[in-house]
Amino acid sequence: MQLYALGLNHLTAPLAIRERVAFQSERLGDALHDLSHVRSVREAAILSTCNRTELYFAAEQPQEAADWLAGFHRLPLADMSPYLYAYPQRDAVRHVFRVAAGLDSMVLGEPQILGQVKEAARRAEEAGTLGTLLHKLFQNTFAVAKEVRSTTAIGANSVSMAAAAVRLSERIFADLSHQRVLFIGAGEMIELCAAHFAAAQPALIAVANRTEARAQVLAGRFGAEVMRLDAIGDVLPRFDIVVSCTAAPLPIVGLGMVERAVKARRHKPMVMVDLAVPRDIEQEIAKLDDVFLYTVDDLAQLVDAGLESRQQAVVEAEGIIDARVDGFLHWMQTREAVPTIRALHGHAEALRAVELERARRLLARGDDPEAVLEQLSRALARKLLHAPVHYLNQADGELQADASRVVRKIFNLDPND
Repeated sequence: MQLYALGLNHLTAPLAIRERVAFQSERLGDALHDLSHVRSVREAAILSTCNRTELYFAAEQPQEAADWLAGFHRLPLADMSPYLYAYPQRDAVRHVFRVAAGLDSMVLGEPQILGQVKEAARRAEEAGTLGTLLHKLFQNTFAVAKEVRSTTAIGANSVSMAAAAVRLSERIFADLSHQRVLFIGAGEMIELCAAHFAAAQPALIAVANRTEARAQVLAGRFGAEVMRLDAIGDVLPRFDIVVSCTAAPLPIVGLGMVERAVKARRHKPMVMVDLAVPRDIEQEIAKLDDVFLYTVDDLAQLVDAGLESRQQAVVEAEGIIDARVDGFLHWMQTREAVPTIRALHGHAEALRAVELERARRLLARGDDPEAVLEQLSRALARKLLHAPVHYLNQADGELQADASRVVRKIFNLDPND
C-alpha cells in the first residue's frame, strides 16, 4: 500500500480543463464516499481550488483513481491524462508539504492554500475517509507549513490575486475612486478582493450573493449595497468593475447579459475579473470590444512580483520540507513493521506462558527450585532460537550467507565470534 497524490494544477492544465474537473462543495462528501469504494483505494481526501484539483489517497497503484476522477466528471480519460501528475510515496508527501507551504501556488507563499488544505482534511474526516495514514500526513503537513511560514520570508512581498485584480482594473481606470464595483459571491476570495478595492475608495461597492445573509455580513464591513443574485442582469450597466468568485457549476454572467449592459453603458469600458473555477463569466465575453475580461490565469503575470527577493526563502523552505519528508517516511516504515513486532511479542509471550506454567507445576510437586529455573531458562532459550536456527539450516547456496548476515544483525553478533 502506497501513498499517492494525483491531480492537475495551474502549471500543468489550462483553465478550460481545470474547470471540468473541479469539485462543487456540496458534492464533495458524495465524491469522497464514491472514491473510497474504488477497489484499491483505502483512504482518500480531495483538494479542489481554482488552481488545482488533487486526490490524496492510499492504494496499490494510482490508475484506478485516475479512472475514477475522469468517470466522476464524465470526462474522457484521454482528454485529462496529458495534464495529470501522479506522485508516489516520497514525492507525494513532498508535494503535499509544498502545496500547504505555498511553494506550489500561483502566488508564491500565499496563505490561503493552507486553509484550503485544512478544509480538505476536515471534509475527508467528516466523510469517514481520513484513516491513520492521511491523518498523520495532514498533521505533519500543517506543522511543516507553520514552520516554513514562521522561519522563512516565503510570504514577504507577495502580490495576491486580490491585489492583482486591483492593479488590472487600474490599467483601465487610472482612478478607481470614480468607479462602481460589483462583487458576485461572498466567499473568502471575494472578501479579500473587497478589502483591496475598498482601500481605493471606489464610488460604490455592491455585493450579490445566493445567500443574502452572508452578503449582508460582507457588505456591512465595507459599507456596500446588497442585491439579489437574480438581479445582476438588470443592475449590470451600473457597474464599471465586476469581480466574481462563486461555486456555481455553470456561468452566472452570460454573453447576452453583458452585451445589453455594454449597449446601455454607451460602450463605456467595463472590467470583469472571473476568479471562479468553473468560470462564472462566459469566456466569449472577452471578445466584446468594450469589455476587459480577466481569469485566474490572466492574473498570473502580476503575481510574480517580488519573486526574486524570495528565492532564498524558497531554498530554506525546500530544505525544511525535505527534512520533514524523511521524518514522515521513517514513521511510515516504522508503522509497517508494527504488525510484525506485535506478532513477535505475541509469539514470545505464548512460549513464556507455556514454560512458566510447566515450571509452576514442577515446583508444586516439590522439585528443586534451582533445577526448575535451569530447565525453564534452557527451554525458553531453545524455543526462542528454534526459528532462526531453522532459518539458517534451510538456507542453501548464496542464501546461506545472506541468512547468516540477517541473523547476526538481528542478534547483534560479532562476526568474529
